[in-house]
Amino acid sequence: MTIVFDTLAKIGFFFVLIMGLVVVLIWMERKGAAFIQDRTGPNRASIGGVRLAGLVHPVADVFKLLFKEDVAPANRHAALYNLAPWLVMTVAMSTYAVIPFGDYLTVAGRRVPLVAADLSVGLLYVLAIASLATYGVVMAGWASNNKFTFLGGIRATSQMISYEISMGLALMGLVLVFSSLRLTDIVAGQGDLIWGFLPKWGVVVQPLGFILFIVAVFAETNRNPFDLPEGESEIVAGFHLEYSSMKFALFFMAEYAHMVIGASLIATFYFGGYQIPWLPRPLIEANAGLILTLKLIGVALISMMIAMLFFRRAQKEKGKFGDARDREPVLGAGLWVLVAGGALAGLVLKPWTIGPVGADMVASLLQVMAFVAKVVFFAWLFIWVRWTLPRFRYDQLMHLGWKVWLPLGLANLVVTALVMAIV
Repeated sequence: MTIVFDTLAKIGFFFVLIMGLVVVLIWMERKGAAFIQDRTGPNRASIGGVRLAGLVHPVADVFKLLFKEDVAPANRHAALYNLAPWLVMTVAMSTYAVIPFGDYLTVAGRRVPLVAADLSVGLLYVLAIASLATYGVVMAGWASNNKFTFLGGIRATSQMISYEISMGLALMGLVLVFSSLRLTDIVAGQGDLIWGFLPKWGVVVQPLGFILFIVAVFAETNRNPFDLPEGESEIVAGFHLEYSSMKFALFFMAEYAHMVIGASLIATFYFGGYQIPWLPRPLIEANAGLILTLKLIGVALISMMIAMLFFRRAQKEKGKFGDARDREPVLGAGLWVLVAGGALAGLVLKPWTIGPVGADMVASLLQVMAFVAKVVFFAWLFIWVRWTLPRFRYDQLMHLGWKVWLPLGLANLVVTALVMAIV
């Protein structure tokens, strides 16, 4: 029963992480697009007149989609039509089972590995489960009985086939370097140093493989410039054209869940996962008191600086709108003052005198925070690229996959095998 509870807790962590990041990424997508295009972005929805810089909009969208009329085509294949969005979302949530988000956590004298399922073939599991998402897209395109949705499904299939091969070839290079298909072994191996100072991250030992992988991930997640399955200017909305209400919401959330998956895989395979550069776990545990003290001081100082910026804005825009918006900077400043106060209150507990149990918890917490920070960065990279690069033509997409990426993937695998044989 203990193992069951541990596994359920880890599944719960990932579920909260994914769904929380989905909401945040929707907001980041809108505000990021507005920033790049020199617009304000969403700022109309409010609670009690307070708009929270557009953060209320994701909440409003949820209620809108919940109560929106569910319109469906008359000649659809009802079973597959209803199953498709659930399949896409389920696949998105399942991929996280083998991704480690930390080393271990000691609970009642037991070392609990921070991964839901530490499979010996974890890499193959990721590739197998991730490819199943295309079945949901194809199913939606065919079952809707619409030529545009069908074209979107066909595009998704050919896109997946073209770039899944390159993705697999890129990851085979990592398998040769770290001699394991287990994701925990790959991440643990990236904690070493090359020549005593350079982190042995996947991006260092496999730079070409990283480029191949990140482009393949963009293609697999159907994000710009590879969003051909739902290209609005060509096939209206592609595979989800005939979906509305919560069925459309599932496709919408699944896209962002796949973004989080892609960001997690990039961080895990090529940027050390939960590993912190030059701070291995034994070193963190040995200096946990100092690290925790410096962290609390840093949080307090940064929070106070942000609060001061909010206060400055409140004074500058005093009475500008004549409504609840005038109170938002003050509320923001108050929030950051509370964060700073909480950090300073933590110093009263003398964190520099922390014991072995606390040091173990600090090390685990820092590793999880490092992993989440990397995931958030690469999730933002997805948004940045979407609003920077134009969509490829379909023939360009196929040309890149088969005539450029596939030969480069084979060449990278051969060169890696030769180097590993010599070394």
